[in-house]
Amino acid sequence: MNGIQSLWERMSAVSPAPAPWIVQVTAVVAVILVLEPHAWRVTRNVVTIVHEGAHLVVALLFGRTLKGVRLHSDTSGVAISSGKPTGLGVVLMTFAGYVGPAVLGLGAAWVLGTQHAVAVLWIGVVALAAMLILVRNLYGLFSLTVVGALLFGLVWFGTQDQQVAAAYLITLFMLVAAPRPVLELQRQRARGAAPESDADQLARLTRVPGIVWVGLSLLVTLSCLALGGWWILRPVGG
Repeated sequence: MNGIQSLWERMSAVSPAPAPWIVQVTAVVAVILVLEPHAWRVTRNVVTIVHEGAHLVVALLFGRTLKGVRLHSDTSGVAISSGKPTGLGVVLMTFAGYVGPAVLGLGAAWVLGTQHAVAVLWIGVVALAAMLILVRNLYGLFSLTVVGALLFGLVWFGTQDQQVAAAYLITLFMLVAAPRPVLELQRQRARGAAPESDADQLARLTRVPGIVWVGLSLLVTLSCLALGGWWILRPVGG
């Protein structure tokens, strides 16, 4: 019982607001991780994990049976579930992937505002542990293990300042990174290189053109970036 209580105290610990320079530096680092090509080849794997995780969460919410998830070294992935092949649940599950990182970032920004920065890290640890149960290939196992180990190391061994800085970095990275895969998707579609993309699957499910779904995904990710960024950076500016 004491162990459970101690774990809960760690997960729900209140964190002091970081110094303005910490938020500013993490924002700059987040932008670099997205815009610098070599860094993006690595960090995009994290976005893929969240993308596929979003598919799985929505599938579960609509009563679908989760079968597995695969993550590949080219930063692509696939979430596998079974259930009705059409309907609102399938549409929302398919749409969730590209907007998932932005929605996660927005939620994390709200949690940061409650001064529970460490909870952002714990949510990541729990989500990755759940995905480990469903992973079906070696690269996916490697990716989830590495990211999960880094997060667990921070929540268990990191100092409070390190945990707060990491939570802000992860949140800002998710918000900044989310629009880029949407833009990359449309470039691929324009070359005819992504006929089975989420947007094209949505077009077949709804008869709404794929470009509309791309535009809606971009609108959601940019809106989350604007709102989440404002929530985080407004106190710094004030």
